[in-house]
Formats: sequence, C-alpha cells, structure tokens
Amino acid sequence: MPRGLLIVVSGPSGVGKNTVISNLFSYSPNLKYSISATTRSPRQGEIDGLNYFFLSDSEFTKRIAAGDFLEWAKVYQHYYGTPRSYVEEMLTGGFDLVLDIDVQGAALIKKALPEAILVFLAPPSLNELKLRLMGRKTEMESEIMLRLQNIDKELHAVPEYDYFIVNREINLTCRQIEGIIQSERMKVSRQAPDFLDKIFQDE
Repeated sequence: MPRGLLIVVSGPSGVGKNTVISNLFSYSPNLKYSISATTRSPRQGEIDGLNYFFLSDSEFTKRIAAGDFLEWAKVYQHYYGTPRSYVEEMLTGGFDLVLDIDVQGAALIKKALPEAILVFLAPPSLNELKLRLMGRKTEMESEIMLRLQNIDKELHAVPEYDYFIVNREINLTCRQIEGIIQSERMKVSRQAPDFLDKIFQDE
C-alpha cells in the first residue's frame, strides 16, 4: 500500500484555514485530519479527540519529556503539539493527512519528515484579515492586534514552503490544494520502485 501524503497548511489566524480544510474533505475522500494536542480551552462547538486533544499543562509537559510529539511549540501562551504515533499510523495506512499548524511547527515537521508538503494560505489583504478576526468574536481586541503584528514573521517563512495560495474563495482554494495532492502523488519519487508494475499489471 502506498504511503499517504502529509499536507501541512499554515497561514495567519483568520485566513480561513479551518474552513478550507473542512471543505477539502469533499474533494479528497482519502484525506483525514491530523488531530493536534493543545492546552488552550475548547472554543464553542469543539470536541476533545475530534478537533483537538485538550490536555492540561502538566500532562502536555510529561508527553514532551516522553518524546510523544512530532513537534510542539508554545503559541499565544498555550502549548500545541502533533502526536507522532497518530501521524505515522495514518501515513503507513495509506491515508493522506492534513495538518493545520503555524510556521514554527511547519518548519519542525519538515525537518522531522522531509516528505511533508507545506502549503501557505494568505489573505487577500491585511484589512480583510482584520475584519475576519473581528467577525469571529473569539478573541479580545488586544489578542487580535497581537495576531496582526505576528504576520510579518509568518510571511518571512513563506520561502520555506512548497506552495503559496491566496485564499480569495473557498472552493477555488480547495481545488488548488486537491490539484497539489494529485500532482504530488504522481511524482516518480513517490511511485518508485513499483511504477513499472503499474504499467504491465494487465499483461
């Protein structure tokens, strides 16, 4: 069974990552969501074990010491991490896995798994991004300003990514990411050494 693809999606808060990923599953049936662990409190509608693994600070630090995370970081006063065993289980099972993570985490993922495909989502404009953040009503104004100030650092990380997409329209963005997945799957490096078997399998 061919190993699955790991698609890492990053971008500023409010750019629409969650919405894009939620809609992407209808374009790519083989795709699964990589569940991350975090110490932040659940937002309205979020479910433990489905959206995130919600952990206490002490539990999270214990798992760090045990090497249970593929990557971890402290972002906006909270810990976030990617469970190593879950990612490997999905990829070896042949499933494509999409991971929503910040630029710091994406760099660590790429270092640990060079096969990872990094996709950066950008907003059409900074003004529209601010409007989206304010419209979510999940952060205080001071938190929104902090996130906007962080954009410069995030944009400086773009050259380390494989793909750059401006998220103007959800369905278009999903089709573009699906195109990336299909192109990556057809790479010779991902099909070798059994590509000749595919050609002559009917003979």
